[in-house]
Amino acid sequence: MTPPLNFAGNSREAMEYYQSIFGGELRVLSFSDFGMSDMPADGTMHAALIGPHITIMASDAMPGAEATWNGTRNYIAFMGDELDLMTGWYDKLAADGTGGQPLAAQAWGDIYGDVKDKFGIEWMFNISPTPADDQPS
Repeated sequence: MTPPLNFAGNSREAMEYYQSIFGGELRVLSFSDFGMSDMPADGTMHAALIGPHITIMASDAMPGAEATWNGTRNYIAFMGDELDLMTGWYDKLAADGTGGQPLAAQAWGDIYGDVKDKFGIEWMFNISPTPADDQPS
C-alpha cells in the first residue's frame, strides 16, 4: 500500500526533501503536463519517490481541498529491523521537525519514536533490533 500525500502547493519541495533523506528516484509531473490550464502551471499533479526501502506518492491539493485538512491526522509508519538506517531517517526528519517522542526502548522490546516533519507529516518508527544490534561495539 502506498498512501499518497497531499500538500498545499509545495509538493515538489517536500518530495525533494524526502529524497534527500530516503534517497531514490524522484519523478514529478506538473498540472501543465496534463494540460490543466486552470491550475498553477508549476503545481504538482503527480510525484513519485521510488527507492529501495520506500515509495512515496504526492500531489498538490486542488483549490479548496486545503479546508479538509483540519481534523485529519495520519501517520506514516516504519516497521523494521534496520536500526542504523531507520535511526538515520528519524534523526533527519526530527532535525527540521517538531515534537514527537524520541527514539527509545519500549516495554514490548522494540525501539519506538515519532516525529512531525517540517511539512506537517507525522512519522512513526518501530524498530525491532536484531541480536547483533544489541552487542556492544
